[in-house]
Amino acid sequence: MIRKVLIATFVLILTISAVGQGAPTVPTIVSGADLKKVVPDTYFFRGLSATTQLRNSSAIHYPDDFYVIIGLVDTSGYSSDVKAKYNGMFITEKTLKFGSSTLGPGQYGMGYTADGKFHIMNVAGDELLVADITVDDKLARPQPLKIVVDGASAKLYLGKKYVTFTTQ
Repeated sequence: MIRKVLIATFVLILTISAVGQGAPTVPTIVSGADLKKVVPDTYFFRGLSATTQLRNSSAIHYPDDFYVIIGLVDTSGYSSDVKAKYNGMFITEKTLKFGSSTLGPGQYGMGYTADGKFHIMNVAGDELLVADITVDDKLARPQPLKIVVDGASAKLYLGKKYVTFTTQ
């Protein structure tokens, strides 16, 4: 009888362990072929479709199966006033917090300006969110776009400039 209880306990422990390993418990950065599946080839903003730059795109996959997808786009067809703030797409399936500002799920244009501000705009180009940018002068090899996940928060790097956001 004791032997059967021990075997059942062992099987239960193995089952719980396998289930726990099935889904990640922390957000993960999407890469390779999986990134290509979630990043759109083109992105519509302010009346034009721009080609996305897969090499300058990144995505976060959250344990509850939601994504945040961010990428730079080719802005060559846009006017100089749009290019002043817009250089990429920002897609989120989760509500995000940038400091005290909240961004709901949706598809947005994003970019930064010389005055040290990060901008999120709706597809019509209307400003929805402005956040302060931090400069990381110690970053040895900046990339045009990179996401670094640190626990519940993520840093979106655009070169040496970054903005931090968390899920709500």
